[in-house]
Amino acid sequence: MQRFIELLENSDHCVFLSGAGISTFSGIPDFRGSNGLYAKYDADKIFDLAYFRHDPSYFYTHAKEFIYDLDTREPNMIHKTLALMEKRGYIKAVITQNIDLLHQKAGSQNVIEIHGSPASHRCLSCNRNYSYAEICESLKKEPVPHCIECKGLIKPDITFFGELLDEHALKSAIENSSKADLFVVIGSSLVVQPAASLPLYSLKSGGKLVIINNMSTPLDTYAHLKYAELGDFFDYLADHFKE
Repeated sequence: MQRFIELLENSDHCVFLSGAGISTFSGIPDFRGSNGLYAKYDADKIFDLAYFRHDPSYFYTHAKEFIYDLDTREPNMIHKTLALMEKRGYIKAVITQNIDLLHQKAGSQNVIEIHGSPASHRCLSCNRNYSYAEICESLKKEPVPHCIECKGLIKPDITFFGELLDEHALKSAIENSSKADLFVVIGSSLVVQPAASLPLYSLKSGGKLVIINNMSTPLDTYAHLKYAELGDFFDYLADHFKE
């Protein structure tokens, strides 16, 4: 851990990439773990745009358990420590694959949501915007929310399979990754593209890669440091950066 602290203190542009593994500490299941969401739900249906248009009830019924209950979820030690490190100037950006809004809830300011966010929703017919709170309220009354203007189907601004990533978020993620002299991956198995390739931009620019994940990743051989236990890692950081 002291080796990591030395890297961090000598870094000018440190970027963290967070995956679903960090949110398990807040009671939100990951996707590909043995008890993950894809063991419970059909991955080819729940986040597939074509299937959503065909049967949106599949998404909305199951997403109530891990997206539309976020008011009951609290940031954990990892989210809070990252926010504190950003406040102290050690972190320039957090790029996240997560859609749980917990980085922002913990106080992180520069959060790049590479897979979109449920904070906003829009009608697929007339493009009217809806807030997260409005959709949560609507789902208490009907299984699938529809537009109050045109009765069109409403979809969260989460990037589904079959959609392009948000251009602005992707550009910002690549720019920050390219600048990163220290790129830290936490709780991600680095298998979903293009997020999985972001560390390569840092490596290409001469940055050092650190991976904290309890499963192997395709980039383990490129890692300057590798840790298995997220909890132990952030216990140490929380103590090191405590106010």
